[in-house]
Amino acid sequence: MISFQQHYKGRFINMLRWHQLDELWDKVKAQPNGWYIYFVGETLPTAPADAETLNQFIQEVNQLLHQEHNYSYCGIVYADDKETPSMIKIFDPNNLGAACGSSGTVIPPRWLLTRISPEAIMDDAPTPANRKRWWQKLFPTH
Repeated sequence: MISFQQHYKGRFINMLRWHQLDELWDKVKAQPNGWYIYFVGETLPTAPADAETLNQFIQEVNQLLHQEHNYSYCGIVYADDKETPSMIKIFDPNNLGAACGSSGTVIPPRWLLTRISPEAIMDDAPTPANRKRWWQKLFPTH
């Protein structure tokens, strides 16, 4: 079995168009069990989210992405597999840097959906207060 880190550092496919992201969300919602929701840089989740929580997260993060990444394309969400995803990296529209590392600094995703129990991902940048508030509003017990 592949480790979390091997999977995380593996090949990912960019959801370049908004309709591709919509299709990805539909695939996740069709198989809602076993997804961990990880706010990178914060406390690791200890159990997968239930279907209601997962759907709420998808709705809220999708709305945030559309509002704050106001372009005709998406390009800030990556999945390991478009048809049967098991890991999805969601980058913060306000902290993109160079996700591919071409600038020399790799910016980690802000959020990670994964069916593999997550391990801590290093993020040296402080978490913006607005993102912490957004997360606390969505998950008041975290």
